[in-house]
Amino acid sequence: MIPFSVLDLSPITQGGDAGRSLRNSLDLARHAESWGFKRYWVAEHHNMPGIASAATAVVIGHIAAGTSTIRVGSGGIMLPNHSPLVIAEQFGTLEALYPGRIDLGLGRAPGSDQNTARALRRHLDTDPDAFPNDVIELLKFFAPASASRAESGAQVLAIPGEGLKVPLWILGSSLFGAQVAAALGLPFAFASHFAPAMMLQAIEIYRARFRPSTQLVRPYVMLGFNIFAADTDVEGRLLASSMQQAFVSLRSGHPIQLPPPVSDYMSTLPPAARAMLADVLSSSAIGSPDTVRRSLGEFIARTQPDELMLTSMIYDHEARLHSYEIAADIARAAHAPIESNLARRFA
Repeated sequence: MIPFSVLDLSPITQGGDAGRSLRNSLDLARHAESWGFKRYWVAEHHNMPGIASAATAVVIGHIAAGTSTIRVGSGGIMLPNHSPLVIAEQFGTLEALYPGRIDLGLGRAPGSDQNTARALRRHLDTDPDAFPNDVIELLKFFAPASASRAESGAQVLAIPGEGLKVPLWILGSSLFGAQVAAALGLPFAFASHFAPAMMLQAIEIYRARFRPSTQLVRPYVMLGFNIFAADTDVEGRLLASSMQQAFVSLRSGHPIQLPPPVSDYMSTLPPAARAMLADVLSSSAIGSPDTVRRSLGEFIARTQPDELMLTSMIYDHEARLHSYEIAADIARAAHAPIESNLARRFA
């Protein structure tokens, strides 16, 4: 079984607030650490009433301070919203505080609408080279000091940041991110948990065109995957209805806080909405442990990722913890036969 990680949007539930959501995120991160998840990522979104992770670097610091071993990072920072220097300083500071535990995932989408982009004081550059150029600039800010840099006349340094090993990831939901990650020799995370249409093609392009770099010698693919695990299939489908409601509202142009679950929600939708959800949420496992195990196994066999980033947008915090615990149990059970065979071999 490949490594499992957590993607958390710090969902603000209906009737809740951001403070409660961020406290729940830290609680989930501590559980994820104890259950053996590899990393814990939060994502940048703006003008979204149901997401509390807008100040992503601050949230990462909150999570890293409350845990001790799990890697913590961004899935991702939307680089068009920021200057590369600011991100280098923010994540250089995080790496200085929590050495060896910080990841920097970078996305090209603004994570917001046009009005929000203007409020962020950033212009949405339509130049296709803008994003890769910003990534290259960011890589240079993390590079160690050298004579060649001094000779080049570089006047701006990222302090903290310079010389620190902060792994960069490229995030994507299309073929563009795969091409950038391959060209720069960086690990690639695909947003198959909400945009699976180009997943297989993006993986193929990334692996075929990958160029080794100082950070990575061979391709590394992480895929997003939704999980709504519960004791029964019926309960799993009920838990999934919260995210389904939120997604329908988002696609309708009215983002909302994460609502309570609704029984038989899918049956209340018109055919077009049902088809939309079936398409965009096709990379999902919903139901009992056995059902989730089969769905995970089929997805891994079909896509052959190096790592899965699991997201579980569930209204009730205890139910969300239980969903991730089931996933951790599945991972442990998959490793058990290997461990038993090794024990017998060397007994």
